Amino acid sequence: MLPRRGIVLVALAFTAGLLATACSPGSAATSAGGRVVAVGAENEYANVISQIGGRYVRVTAIESNPNTDPHTFEASPSVATAVSAAQLVVQNGIGYDTYMNKIEAAAPSSTRKVIVVQNLLGLPDSTPNPHLWYSPRTMPAVAKAVAGDLSQLQPSHAGYFAANLRKFDASLQPWYQAIAKFKAAFPGTTVAVTEPVGDYMLQAVGANILTPFTLQADIMNGVDPSPQDVSLEDGLFASHKVKVFVYNQQVTDALTASFLSQAQKDGIPVVGVYETMPVPGYDYQSWMLAEVQALTKAVTSKISTQKL
Repeated sequence: MLPRRGIVLVALAFTAGLLATACSPGSAATSAGGRVVAVGAENEYANVISQIGGRYVRVTAIESNPNTDPHTFEASPSVATAVSAAQLVVQNGIGYDTYMNKIEAAAPSSTRKVIVVQNLLGLPDSTPNPHLWYSPRTMPAVAKAVAGDLSQLQPSHAGYFAANLRKFDASLQPWYQAIAKFKAAFPGTTVAVTEPVGDYMLQAVGANILTPFTLQADIMNGVDPSPQDVSLEDGLFASHKVKVFVYNQQVTDALTASFLSQAQKDGIPVVGVYETMPVPGYDYQSWMLAEVQALTKAVTSKISTQKL
């Protein structure tokens, strides 16, 4: 995804004058009724900010439409204004949302707190899979960092944020339990994928991803895969070497559509994964749990959950 993210047309069509008129952190807090003004680059991060901050935050999600390809996201002047006014920002990193860095650099603030999830997890820029939200270790770290930053911004409400953090951590337990149950019951389940969106989750449940990473990376980065990799992927379906096909719902083209058609023709159940949280109807925890439940239905009953 890094090369394709790198060529995203970031429409930062604002000038120095526009940035000068954007809300400062102080005026933003006033306009939000004393709440911390926060931004999540992707709506899954915005959702976690909202759960930790509760009534003391006003959160904006920059990328939130599950029916669009986030790789082609264009940051408008209104996005620039929202980010420049934020007192707290959470962004993914690993080249996934570089437009955020450009906006933050164009509207510097000595008081803005920026949580880059890549850095929070200690991951290098060379990390091949940027879809960090599917990893079970990601959001507890994000939530803890959010609680800490909010407590610094509003010390009088530190106890409230700490209580919400404890509640959030506890609410992840059904997901963790579902992961452990799947891993124990179906170790080494063979799966095919289009790209590595759900790979961290698949690794957590002990699945065996047979799709070559070269194919996953090529699709992710908008590069034509090799004929050998395409043939291998088709063969996984035709030979019934995989029990599940995990399909990215948000980044599709003629090739991924052909894989989907092939899997359906060969009776391979499909599980859809997403780059932004499906809305409405889900919070982060229920979304992740639903994905594992969909995997379970695919393996036990050959039931597809192409869309949540």
